[in-house]
Amino acid sequence: MSSWFKRIKQGISTTTSEKKEAPDGLWHKCPNCKKTTTVKDLKEHFYVCDKCNYHNRINSSEYFEIIFDNNQFEELFPNIYPTDFLGFKDLKPYGDRLKDAQKKSGLKDAMTVGAGKVLGNDLVVACMDFTFIGGSMGSVVGEKIARSIDYCIFHKMPLMIISKSGGARMMESAFSLMQMAKTAAKLTQLANARQPYISLMTDPTTGGVTASYAMLGDLNIAEPGALIGFAGPRIIKETIKKDLPAGFQSAEFLLDHGFLDFIMDRKELKTKLGSLLTVFKN
Repeated sequence: MSSWFKRIKQGISTTTSEKKEAPDGLWHKCPNCKKTTTVKDLKEHFYVCDKCNYHNRINSSEYFEIIFDNNQFEELFPNIYPTDFLGFKDLKPYGDRLKDAQKKSGLKDAMTVGAGKVLGNDLVVACMDFTFIGGSMGSVVGEKIARSIDYCIFHKMPLMIISKSGGARMMESAFSLMQMAKTAAKLTQLANARQPYISLMTDPTTGGVTASYAMLGDLNIAEPGALIGFAGPRIIKETIKKDLPAGFQSAEFLLDHGFLDFIMDRKELKTKLGSLLTVFKN
């Protein structure tokens, strides 16, 4: 104790080399209101800021934990891998880009599918992961959606797709664009089988994803503040030569203009999903 008082009396301060830094991943600063909170508290609030209600981007593992009862689900079609059909190369070869994305994200591609129960109701959830090349839609994404629909038809289960994407994956060119028609055709089969399809749009949902399966739900819903559109606002403004209205392409703007059925706060996602699935079942 006496040594502590001596340090104060003599004006001794701890050197930079002796200071202990907080470990990475312990704190989180809200991108919207800048409030700092612990990652533990953020997780307990479903990755939503408790001050401004900003919905932070999360991936399939977090959504599955929120949605499925006791985080119990069966991952479907886990062994479908993307292929560099075209030998595409921009800043680096597409094959190398895929390996880097798989290593960084721990995922095989930008879509993960799980089947489980939500408050006792069956549901298949196909969720996009933005950390994998911007959640871009390639042939694997389209194939997983197609197989998910076949699974739902066979097992008589509803489907939910959680979209979070920058659009079609340019490195797959026409193979990527073909997924728009492919998924739309498969969703028609799901509708003919009278199985519900819920589309949940999160931030951001853009490009070919918006132009295909994201907007084809029996229920089109979104998280608060999500950016939803086809082309970006800058491109649209330059094309039409007009200023865009305030809040253009936000979930709230789309709700006001009839493009969405409702906006669903992530904290209420599981409860409301359970209620919807009960209604569909009855």
